[in-house]
Amino acid sequence: MAASEGPEGTIPADQAREAAVEAALAALDLDAKAALLAGQDMWTLPALPEIGLASLVMSDGPIGVRGVRWSADDPSIALPSPTALAATWDPELARRAGVLLAQEARRKGVHVLLAPTVNLHRSPLGGRHFEAYSEDPYLTGRIGAGYVTGVQEGGVGTTVKHFVANDAETDRFTVNNLVSERALRELYLAPFEHIVENAHPWGIMTAYNTVNGTTMTEHHHLVNEVLRGEWGFDGYNVSDWMAARSTKAAIEGGLDVAMPGPTTVYGEALARAVRDGEVQESAVDTAVRNVLRLAARVGILDGAEPVVTDLPDTVDGAELAREIARRAFVLVRNQGALPLKSGTVALIGAAARDARVLGGGSATVFPDRVVSPLDGLTAALPEGTLTYALGADPNTELAVADKGFSLTAVCRDPAGDVIGTASAPNGHIQWMGSDLPEGVTHDRLHTVELTGTFTPRESGAHTFGIKGLGAFKLVVDGTTYYDDVQRTDSDDPFITFFGAPEPRARVELTAGEPVDVSLTYVVVLPEDIPMKVIAFTLAHQDPQRDPDELIAEAVEAARAADTAVVVVATTERVESEGYDRRDLTLPGRQDELVRAVAAANPNTVVIVNSGSPVELPWREDVAAVLLGWFPGQEGGAALADVLTGAHEPGGRLPTTWGTLADAPVTRVTPRDGELPYDEGVFIGYTAWEKEGRTPAYPFGHGLGYTDWTYESVEVRGATARVRLRNSGARPGREVVQVYLAPAEADAERPARRLAGFAAAEAGPGESTEVTVEIPRRAFEIWDEKTSSWAYVKGSYEIQVGRSIGDRRVTARINV
Repeated sequence: MAASEGPEGTIPADQAREAAVEAALAALDLDAKAALLAGQDMWTLPALPEIGLASLVMSDGPIGVRGVRWSADDPSIALPSPTALAATWDPELARRAGVLLAQEARRKGVHVLLAPTVNLHRSPLGGRHFEAYSEDPYLTGRIGAGYVTGVQEGGVGTTVKHFVANDAETDRFTVNNLVSERALRELYLAPFEHIVENAHPWGIMTAYNTVNGTTMTEHHHLVNEVLRGEWGFDGYNVSDWMAARSTKAAIEGGLDVAMPGPTTVYGEALARAVRDGEVQESAVDTAVRNVLRLAARVGILDGAEPVVTDLPDTVDGAELAREIARRAFVLVRNQGALPLKSGTVALIGAAARDARVLGGGSATVFPDRVVSPLDGLTAALPEGTLTYALGADPNTELAVADKGFSLTAVCRDPAGDVIGTASAPNGHIQWMGSDLPEGVTHDRLHTVELTGTFTPRESGAHTFGIKGLGAFKLVVDGTTYYDDVQRTDSDDPFITFFGAPEPRARVELTAGEPVDVSLTYVVVLPEDIPMKVIAFTLAHQDPQRDPDELIAEAVEAARAADTAVVVVATTERVESEGYDRRDLTLPGRQDELVRAVAAANPNTVVIVNSGSPVELPWREDVAAVLLGWFPGQEGGAALADVLTGAHEPGGRLPTTWGTLADAPVTRVTPRDGELPYDEGVFIGYTAWEKEGRTPAYPFGHGLGYTDWTYESVEVRGATARVRLRNSGARPGREVVQVYLAPAEADAERPARRLAGFAAAEAGPGESTEVTVEIPRRAFEIWDEKTSSWAYVKGSYEIQVGRSIGDRRVTARINV
């Protein structure tokens, strides 16, 4: 495998690639260069045969590779959420995940993965936090660097995103985030800097938002002076989709590629700006050079050897997904309930049957199978020992039509003639750009009909609905229930993707008896969106039984079992791209369900199926709490591994869990277009400590199935050697966390920050030693007066332990 090049020096292959890039650039005229910087469609850049350049293909991640089609027709491996990956505290496991995703990208003809997301968990209300790693910049940087390294070892590029301060979703297109220079450097830029220095990513994606008055796609200072100048980044800079607003300001601000196409601020507009004297052609050349360098690195430019010529060994995607999930589960409470003892188990919760394995929005992929907790425990436990009860359903709105539906998409022209068909594995249609069924073109397409059958799992009143804008006709079992136009008051261009479905039909059906279903959409392409998108959804909801009756049934099941396992979950309306959270409570009556079950069975275990923190008001009333994140396609199998004790839950919290009332930083809604980051450098656990507040579970917390005794820490130079012993009865793995605390109290500096971590493994009674290197940056702060890093001399305490709140051994050093 060829090495990935870095900014320090070059190797002959690197020099040859640069020569090929320069030769290709010299052969292009202005129109070709400007065209190369604009998407030709939703996911690709144009090919330029005259220089031997193939079309560059990009695809969303970060937990899978969707490819250029947003469809379940082409399944993808679905790994656990990024919060889960960060909960492993294992950069090497992140690297292995990256290698798998590169394998998936190559299989789908993708050259660049639009991942990872390394924005921070500034406030627990961030709706997209499941797609980011952590509240801590150092942990985020380490996990992100592992991920980028793995993807690029597989010959596929990455775009680290969203540069920078895209830490919430509210008004993300227009918000002006006011962030001090110190907070930017020490927090929000820090993960990007670490990844650029240590993993040398081939791409960066700039964010929608504005920072200190300048939109990020035009931010000359942060892109050209910091990212490229100080850090030496030599990859390409692509806009978030539809983020680029100005031709001149974007090209001069360091934006290389404006996506998607074909209508962008680049292309013809850029060539015209050069000819009119508004933009220097040298600025265009710089951007084209960056794009050609990326093309050379991934192997689609003639005359340039790709960076990777010897591909990694094939990875078993399902097995790796299962390993990451069980390594990510965080056991935050255990009063002897886990591992499960022999006996009967009552499994309870809607998410136990229909698991939520990934977050909503652009992170969505379509796996070819999903193992639910019910599936996993049914396979793992002795026959006859497991029962299931719904308990309480958190879904208060309709979901994409899925289980029991057999659907086909039929495309017709204005005369009503069929011009193409496509399979529809569920009720969601999303065709972007040229991603249309074979034989179908935008100029001929008039209607799309989702048609087929639905076989109910339950008898009763089923609700059908529609998500999307425009004219629809809904027919169920021969009856037309809706034939009208759906509209919205929202000005969000993504409302079709992220809005809630509208209920349009309530139909009495009988379990096992199929009925015909049809939803017809009259295609209208909005003029205010610079891409051709056809997107709508047939939605469905099973009969809604009396909630009190469902909880009573769950209580009876729990009372009759030796152990009750309750799975509680968030929904896509709670955690998704496109909007932030209103609170941290579990939706529906799930809290009530847990309390009722725990009252009936003191041996109650709760599994929390969420991508980021939720409030757990009953946590002291149950025997065990296991945080499962969005666990990916193999989540149910991994859960069975952990509950039965076949494997230890390996996760540690990458972000603080507590109540919204106690959370120190909560504001995500701008006022008059501005969102001040008034908390400065205090977010996450540093803010909790500054405010003297105690969370439910602190940063870094996590239990295993054995105990650990920390014996000593010895520090020499910047190296901490930690000795610890497995004092339990089982083999185990421990995440040793090192925090650096300045001896001199300073109201402007956190009391302590994570400075390093390492994993220890040992058998029962065995001692082991780990070495943790403390980076120089841990001793530095950003000096706003000199606009530079300042090394703060003095006395520091090295605090080592299991979490920010459980520090076991210390050593003092002077620097």
